Amino acid sequence: DVEESSGVRNGLSSSHNSSVSASCNIDESYKYIFLPICYSFTFVFSITLNFVVLYRSFRHTRHWNASLIYMVNLATTDFMYGLSLPFLVASYVMRDDWVFGDFMCRLVRFLFYFNLYCSIFFLTCISVHRYLGICHPMKTITLETKRAVKGTCVLVWIAVFALTCPIFRFAKTQNLPREGKGSREMFINCWDDAIDKEFHDYIPYGVTLHFLGFFVPFSIIAWCYSRVVLTIFRTLRRKSIKTIITITLLFALCFFPFHVTRTIFLLLKVTSRVQCHTMRMVSICYKITRPLASFNAWLNALLYFLTKEKNGPCCQKPEHAQCFSYILCICMTLCVHIKVEY
Repeated sequence: DVEESSGVRNGLSSSHNSSVSASCNIDESYKYIFLPICYSFTFVFSITLNFVVLYRSFRHTRHWNASLIYMVNLATTDFMYGLSLPFLVASYVMRDDWVFGDFMCRLVRFLFYFNLYCSIFFLTCISVHRYLGICHPMKTITLETKRAVKGTCVLVWIAVFALTCPIFRFAKTQNLPREGKGSREMFINCWDDAIDKEFHDYIPYGVTLHFLGFFVPFSIIAWCYSRVVLTIFRTLRRKSIKTIITITLLFALCFFPFHVTRTIFLLLKVTSRVQCHTMRMVSICYKITRPLASFNAWLNALLYFLTKEKNGPCCQKPEHAQCFSYILCICMTLCVHIKVEY
């Protein structure tokens, strides 16, 4: 996906943090190998797995329940994001040189955050739905209607778009000099956050985005699951246990490390007297957690395969078995008829 700026901010000696000396240079050469590998991996798996989820849902499912509606919406946004990854891979292979134009830069940066927070919001919906189904089953009968669930999904799309659309303003391309040995060539950089002169305006938005897009939904999920755990131990509902474990792992691996390190990273860049080694450590942690955040684009699909009911509407085994029984019955009838005649 995207890293801090897709380009080195002059070794962090820009106007964001005047206390960091010009000698505090951070070697980011590793990202030109590490990030293309991670995003290529995410591209292949996100496109493949989410296509399977969408195909099975639309072609082989007759009766949709609330969980499946949420999963289809989740797979749709993950599939859209997967289509943008080849642009990032190409950019990193070319050492941050963005050749796809300013609009595609803004669109690719937007799709990362739009997918990220759509994933978080839909996982929150699934968690709340699971909580209501276990702790308040009578309320679920009213809230599980297709109209109510579809309305919730539309609200999620609108809310996440409103939350992430400012990225179209801040993300943009810029011509920058590439510092090299004895050479000073220019390249086009695609900023993930904002250019230097707009970075202080970006900080309040970035922190607000993290708070509303992650920490609030995370608190809701934590509260729901704290209420569910006691019921789970009493009823031992296997499907609910798998849902809780899967969503918890998704947050632990993809969302939590990224939002914590990115929030610290943004705040340190506008904080005075930050030690150079501290900035190096936070920067490296942030770069590592960014591709982990993009892994949600294919890990979300695992929730579909792990939590779907066996021999449920998504499974075609009963139909195949029924067809096989019909064929076997016809063959046996023919054999008996031939035997009687002879």
